[in-house]
Amino acid sequence: MTDLNRTFSVAPMMDWTDRHDRFFLRQISARTLLYTEMVTTGAVLHGDREYLLSYNREEHPIALQLGGSDPTDLAEATRIAEDFGYDEVNLNVGCPSDRVQSGRFGACLMAEPELVADCIGAMQAATRLPVTVKSRIGIDAQEPREVLPGFIERVADAGCKTFIIHARKAWLEGLSPKENRDVPPLDYQIVYDMKQARPDLEIIINGGIDTLDEVDTHLAHVDGVMLGRVAYHNPWILAAVDARYFGDTPNTLTRADIVEAMLPYVEAHLARGGALHHVTRHMVGLFQGCPGARAWRRHLSEEAVKPGAGAEVLTDALALVPEEFSSERVA
Repeated sequence: MTDLNRTFSVAPMMDWTDRHDRFFLRQISARTLLYTEMVTTGAVLHGDREYLLSYNREEHPIALQLGGSDPTDLAEATRIAEDFGYDEVNLNVGCPSDRVQSGRFGACLMAEPELVADCIGAMQAATRLPVTVKSRIGIDAQEPREVLPGFIERVADAGCKTFIIHARKAWLEGLSPKENRDVPPLDYQIVYDMKQARPDLEIIINGGIDTLDEVDTHLAHVDGVMLGRVAYHNPWILAAVDARYFGDTPNTLTRADIVEAMLPYVEAHLARGGALHHVTRHMVGLFQGCPGARAWRRHLSEEAVKPGAGAEVLTDALALVPEEFSSERVA
């Protein structure tokens, strides 16, 4: 079984954490654990497997997040994930979208801990990889302090040792997926309490965490922190992670170095017939908070979508950022 360090990770995010985004984030942090977008078992078993699951070897450590509720299908998808070389397989028990509910997976599974336990057992029997669960603290009218301990206990009894907990309830009725990311109140204390009650389990906290100082606060109570949207909108936040949480030598790269590192990747993607904006759409937040950030974003957004756009769009956009900021190193 792979011994992964989950102290710091970036959440699986639909339409965002694709292979291009993960390769980009990996240029900034070598140690952050990265997750794929959720892939359904149906897609893995019957879709274009190579397109869905292939990735660049530089993306390691990388975990595949699966969506499904049939133990047999999940077991087969897990075997396939191991064949593809993933470092972890994660079961989605937290996504509240209508599509997920209609497929009987995601957050609605929090109401079926026995089924989740069966799924985890089947997945673990199919692989040597760690199998983890990402959940909410409850759904709809459930009282989290009544249901979450029992959910964790039952799934842990099936062999799951790592729980990634988004510290909000999910409302399957009445709130959109977007609203479910912000409207239900955060309850970090219940996640802390789960770790205190089950010190034998690895508990990772997720939800509404925007700064590394907040990460430090959470790490006093749990084993790891998973960042979501802030890591996408402000990816440079990852530049301090390797030294701060993994004891590595401090990062000496600049944002300009990251852009330069992406150029060969962009060229290779274009040579395979890909479009520039497939990659650059994930890079628009690189200069978040810096003078020149708006010009950078605008140039990428307007020029990268044009037919025939090439890697020079990136270098031209970089030239719009004052050099003192493009060449600024991690503090």
